Amino acid sequence: MGSSSSLSCSSLLIALWAVVVILLISPANSLNCTSQKFTNKLYENCTDLPTLKASLHYTYNASNSSLSIAFKAPPAKSDGWVGWGINLNGTGMAGAQALVAMKNGSIVVVKKYSIASYSDIKETSKLAVDVWNLSSESDANGNFVIFASVNIPGSLEKVNQIWQVGPSVKDGFPAKHEFAAANLQAKATLELVASKSSGGNTTESGTNSTTPDSRSSSTNGTSAAYKIKDLNVRFQFGIFALLGSLMVF
Repeated sequence: MGSSSSLSCSSLLIALWAVVVILLISPANSLNCTSQKFTNKLYENCTDLPTLKASLHYTYNASNSSLSIAFKAPPAKSDGWVGWGINLNGTGMAGAQALVAMKNGSIVVVKKYSIASYSDIKETSKLAVDVWNLSSESDANGNFVIFASVNIPGSLEKVNQIWQVGPSVKDGFPAKHEFAAANLQAKATLELVASKSSGGNTTESGTNSTTPDSRSSSTNGTSAAYKIKDLNVRFQFGIFALLGSLMVF
């Protein structure tokens, strides 16, 4: 009986440790845009996008309807590409104005694409929306980052955004991406006036920085990402407490 009880307790401990390890590497903890920093570039808001391990840092200047962004994501493969764009006429890829980062030799470059339809994607020197301060880079973890400022027409309070990653580049043109659920769901609405950051806020500094608008009041707010992380931390603490009590027993 003693041997059987000891074996059962050991099995339970192993199972609980496995749960702890899974929690420690869960996406809710690993995907947190507040830990991402860029040299000499700070943004009011950041959000962990729901698919493709992507994140968006952004500041919206209501005085001139400009949106400054840093989009970060890992390409599907090391020689692949990542893209971000806005769609003023729909919610998907068709009709979007996109920025795509890809490798050109050892450096990462960013190009502009007008997407009239899924079969009509053209590189262009000028998009339907004005874009400036355009640049790109890669980090030590293989992520590509797109920096840009985009003029948002009119007095929109929200804009449809899309993002995507692909496996390769052929003759300087991004190859087709996968059509898995994560790829097909890579679209969302970005609030421009009422900030609803899911990662935390900082004040933008740089050549286009201005006095933050009323959205800065959300700086001390609790984000969705933090709520998830807090729940995970509490659950992990409970697991450790349970393990400690079993060991003592």
